[in-house]
Amino acid sequence: MTTRHTAGRQETILLVEDDLGLRLAMTKTLRSEGFRVEVAGTGKDGLEAALAQKPDLVLLDVMLPGMNGFEVCQRLREADPEVPILMVTAKGEEPDKVRGLRLGADDYIVKPFGVAELCARIDAALRRRRRVDAETEVLQIGDVTADFRAHTLSRRGQPIETTALEMRLLRYFLRHEGTLLPRQRILDAVWGADYFGTDRTVDNFINRLRAKIEDDPKNPRHLVTVRGAGYRFTRTPSAGGD
Repeated sequence: MTTRHTAGRQETILLVEDDLGLRLAMTKTLRSEGFRVEVAGTGKDGLEAALAQKPDLVLLDVMLPGMNGFEVCQRLREADPEVPILMVTAKGEEPDKVRGLRLGADDYIVKPFGVAELCARIDAALRRRRRVDAETEVLQIGDVTADFRAHTLSRRGQPIETTALEMRLLRYFLRHEGTLLPRQRILDAVWGADYFGTDRTVDNFINRLRAKIEDDPKNPRHLVTVRGAGYRFTRTPSAGGD
């Protein structure tokens, strides 16, 4: 067995699943893969455990007694914009997947699933988190340097005036590089779930951020629009946006 470590400690997965048999089987599988596993059998217990224990990833069943997985996902995402959330459900219909993703889930896996698929999805989510955690203190985006320790942006050594909120927005995109992010998810994560903003609020700040990090803000290559869905960020320039 290979123990999974990050920053010198074993990685922890919180498994929120009410089916005892499946919970035991998944726990055994994940421990055999080297993870530390914490478990909860209800949505309420799962949310409390996630907030108290700060796991590296949450495996969250949708059909839970009392507080369902969608509610847990939303409340957890409001409190912690960064933790990877992988939703697990017997429901495979597209509206359920879309709802979960819009509430902040990073991925969605439908029962029944194989061990290899489960582990691959977990590894992918954790790999993104590890990479971003390791790389986003001082980061290069084209000829722009983002220094999150000093909360500054510069282009070829020349300071770029920026705000704390713009830096927070940029870091959020970096932590979710390559992921399609709906406007409401961005709004909840960066401004907070209690903020009464609109899609236009996000669009305005995206335009301001593009003006600072893109060579041609009208034809963005890093922070691109996915029409009708949201935004996607990548440090590897994309072939256009709007």
